[in-house]
Amino acid sequence: MSSLLTSLLHVTNFRNPFLRTLVPSIGLAFGVQAAVAIPSIIFQTERYYDLSGSFTYISCTTLSLYLPTLRARAAAALSSTAPAWPSLLASLTSKGAVNAWNWRQVVLSAAVTIWAARLGTFLFSRITADDGKDSRFDNIRGSPPKFLGAFFAQATWVSLCLLPVLAINSIPATTLAALPFFTITDIIGLLLYVGGITFEATADSQKSQWLEEKKQKKHEEDFLTRGLWSKSRHPNYFGESTLWTGIATTAAGVMLSGVGQAGMGLSGGIGAKLGALAMAGVSPAFVTFLLFKVSGIPLSENKYDKRYGDRKDYQEWKKNTPMFIPKL
Repeated sequence: MSSLLTSLLHVTNFRNPFLRTLVPSIGLAFGVQAAVAIPSIIFQTERYYDLSGSFTYISCTTLSLYLPTLRARAAAALSSTAPAWPSLLASLTSKGAVNAWNWRQVVLSAAVTIWAARLGTFLFSRITADDGKDSRFDNIRGSPPKFLGAFFAQATWVSLCLLPVLAINSIPATTLAALPFFTITDIIGLLLYVGGITFEATADSQKSQWLEEKKQKKHEEDFLTRGLWSKSRHPNYFGESTLWTGIATTAAGVMLSGVGQAGMGLSGGIGAKLGALAMAGVSPAFVTFLLFKVSGIPLSENKYDKRYGDRKDYQEWKKNTPMFIPKL
């Protein structure tokens, strides 16, 4: 193990187990974004902005999962008995052991990785098709401070959304072994995640197909009102909010338990449990806030209102189709 990595592990080896995972993971998020920001600012391109966000999610999640083993192997570097790397597959059916994660740690980490990989490749293919331009950056790509701020904002987004997963991965697997194999929050959370990511992926696929058919002149529609887009004006955003609610629900079930509180180095009192609930809830709350108030729904609604606001068919679709929560 390199001396630099060993030094970083030593510097971040806090007494509190949650901080031991939180600080290095957030540090990595800002480090990755800074590394991508430098060439992006120099060449004034946002081509890799969304892709770097997905990579940051995946790298921070992976680091948080492997940090306990990295620390154990660093501590045993001078001996010949370094602990083995845990098996991902074996951990899927494990409550937690010395050389195995608790299944929740693997499943929630995989959930983030699957979401990030799908969304990142989707957004990268879209911006590549648009010659590497994104209208969100028209007013900031020429300003280095503003452009850098966009990358650091993305690092903050990653850090806040990952809080529930970082919390779960900070708890020793041997401690999590005391939990029941399944709880009601596990089931509800996983169902919400599967439903949410399916909804988001389907909506994105339907819009991509619609755009491709428009290019091929198979239709002359100016806005999409078919499929899931007939149920909600922003079904992809609804799916996004739902899947993060699912991750937070499964994580919260652990974080609020006595086992989770002890494993995170918290007192187990009312204040500590409220704090744990806030850490779990900040993820879907922040995502939904961004979608409603920052870069999601407002940009889309304003763009379409300017283009088609005076058309009767657009006003009918807008009137009869919910903005967010799909109609039955």
